[in-house]
Amino acid sequence: MTEKTPALRLEGIVKTFPGVRALDGVSFAVMPGEVHALMGENGAGKSTLMKVLGGIYQPDEGQILIEETPTKMTTPLEAKAKGVVFIHQELSLADELSVAENVYLGELPRRSFGRVDWNRLYADTAAILDRLKVGFTPKTLVGDLSIANKQMVEIARALTVEAKAVIFDEPTASLTDAEKDVLFEVIADLKARGAGIIYISHRMEEIFRITDRVSVLRDGQHTGTATTADTDEEAVTQMMIGRKLDLSRNAVHHELGDVALEVRKLSCGDLYTDVSFQVRRGEVAGFYGLVGAGRTEIAETLFGLRDPSSGEILLDGQKARIHSPNEAIARGISLVPEDRKGQGLVLGMNCRDNMTLPQVDDLKAGPFVAEGAEVSIFDQYRDRLDIRTPGWKQLVGNLSGGNQQKIVIGKWLSMHPSVLIVDEPTRGIDVGSKAEIHNLIRDLAAQGYAVIVISSEMPEVLHVADRIYAMFQGRITQEFTSDDVTEDNLVRAISGLADNGASQVA
Repeated sequence: MTEKTPALRLEGIVKTFPGVRALDGVSFAVMPGEVHALMGENGAGKSTLMKVLGGIYQPDEGQILIEETPTKMTTPLEAKAKGVVFIHQELSLADELSVAENVYLGELPRRSFGRVDWNRLYADTAAILDRLKVGFTPKTLVGDLSIANKQMVEIARALTVEAKAVIFDEPTASLTDAEKDVLFEVIADLKARGAGIIYISHRMEEIFRITDRVSVLRDGQHTGTATTADTDEEAVTQMMIGRKLDLSRNAVHHELGDVALEVRKLSCGDLYTDVSFQVRRGEVAGFYGLVGAGRTEIAETLFGLRDPSSGEILLDGQKARIHSPNEAIARGISLVPEDRKGQGLVLGMNCRDNMTLPQVDDLKAGPFVAEGAEVSIFDQYRDRLDIRTPGWKQLVGNLSGGNQQKIVIGKWLSMHPSVLIVDEPTRGIDVGSKAEIHNLIRDLAAQGYAVIVISSEMPEVLHVADRIYAMFQGRITQEFTSDDVTEDNLVRAISGLADNGASQVA
């Protein structure tokens, strides 16, 4: 492989922003027919490097070479024309247009007099969708698709050209296991066709499943490249963060308090049925199951975003009727949502304003918000949660994923809840920040909070939860303690298979 000409090479890339050297002489190459992982903590420089490659940023020093020919990228369309295709984690689709129009956006096939060749557009798109094995058509309106299917449309865009290099940025963040398998088949097909694949992900199991080599960035510098088959998770993690992580299973080290939240036979249409569980103060209750099992919908009901069709919610032993988020907050329930960028933050606002948004009315001095009170709240939770930002004026959109998540958690902690619900706490977060969030969740429980963690990652629930509720098709199938749970019986429980080794939940 080393004797071949690289499909793409970046040499000595330097990029500086005011006060920050984001990239410090980074060199990186991907070979034809190779899947090359690019890893690093949030803020390590991965996104900046890819934006340089895509023409969004111009490097201060260094050069880009395609098949060893120096080139400049000034726009994403120019990059695509030169055979470099991006599949972004953040969707960039037009909801009001069809799938076909999105796939060929800016490159619609034309007939005479500039008219769109609709028959060719739909036929070409249909051929791509067949490769992706999706259940929608070229004429489907993108706005009618799920997040996962929108991600598949984003992936379809990469298949419109014979690419020399394809960059996948966290492509599986919104995909089911079945959709991931299809994606990996597409990547294998691109690899067989000779394309170089750059695969950016925080998910170690994916890296070791599909990649040939792994390169790591830390603090804007290239810290090493390894052949995937010759390394392991611990070695890659140490390259990323410069230290070992404690990935041992959680053990309770504090006394549990009274029951803070109890749910009795709660149902919500066909989303979930007869759900019953308890969460005590000082306890982390984990909810684990496949996509669509009903976990997020339960959280939304507890937070007043959905009305249950039957059942009861009790807070500190008293029945509670919650019909809105305002009522939930007043009752001491806070929700850190699954989609932190779409639902948890206003990316164009600064850190302080995001942190204090739910309590603006309580911080007013006359008609104006008391700025000093806002800054005081921000400073308190910045220190408490170790949020790394130059100051409160920094736009939240400029923070790393881990620090964005801490802003959302701080926002809801500042409301002094008794029950904190955290949905997918570490989605899209690097391994170092993930460990910090896990430790934070455990610390909050030790301080007496009742914490619910909803996660699609088995290692996560095993690591942080004292009690795990397994869900399948809208029902809690089994309840485990940290002492009796195993990976095998947890997998069986979320697949709807009985296991006599743990408590059954009716």
